[in-house]
Amino acid sequence: MTGLTGRIGKATATTLFASAVGGVALLAGEAIAARTRRYAKPTMGLALRTSMGPAAAPALRLVLLGDAAAIGVGVEWLSETVGGQLARLLADGTPETGRRHVLLSSVGVAGSRSADLATQVARALLGDRPDVAVVLIGARDATGLRSPEESAQHLGDAVKRLRDAGVQVVVGTCPDLGAVRSIAQPLRQVTGWLGRRVAKAQAEAVSKAGGVVVDLAEETGAVFRADAGTLCYDGYHPSADGYRVWAHALYPAVFDAAQAAGRRSTQE
Repeated sequence: MTGLTGRIGKATATTLFASAVGGVALLAGEAIAARTRRYAKPTMGLALRTSMGPAAAPALRLVLLGDAAAIGVGVEWLSETVGGQLARLLADGTPETGRRHVLLSSVGVAGSRSADLATQVARALLGDRPDVAVVLIGARDATGLRSPEESAQHLGDAVKRLRDAGVQVVVGTCPDLGAVRSIAQPLRQVTGWLGRRVAKAQAEAVSKAGGVVVDLAEETGAVFRADAGTLCYDGYHPSADGYRVWAHALYPAVFDAAQAAGRRSTQE
């Protein structure tokens, strides 16, 4: 009986080891496939600077910083990007606030990590100071296996520099990477977990630095998981519908930031 138990234990251990090795091999294969897949590229003709709303209305300078999401990779028209949709919502205003003349720009760079934000902040603060900055970053930090705490520290430093310059800051934390369809399971599940770790660290750093946090994974993840149409043809970057979902999730915080910026400008 003891010999039988030993043989069963050895067989079980061998099976578990083989399963673990097979699982690692599967994840490695999926990672290679994900890296070699054809992804959307920045649209060369996409203008990153425009204005919306009546020229005579109160001006609001809105700048986007971050990765591909900040320049709208996956769509062809500026009006379909997060920045374009936020600018239109702000320009249209409300009966209480009236319309605005929104001056939109982006200093985001596709493929950026949080460590790259220092250069983007310097570019954003050149010339006329922005009133509101929206930062979209984190996906490359998660997929690149960067330390969540280290990445969050870079983000927090960027937010603090912007706030010290008098800019209202809204940060959309790492989106739900478990919703992307260009990555197969089970790697997609692992990637989603990595994204949640990054988002949690980001939220803490941004709040500490004086920025406003919008948890994009919490606010919009369920929509992206349910609707494949929220992603563009590459199954990774958002489509126009996906960017619209993000814009509407960000808008309440961005609207409040614009109101705060307006009050500050009247006091100066």
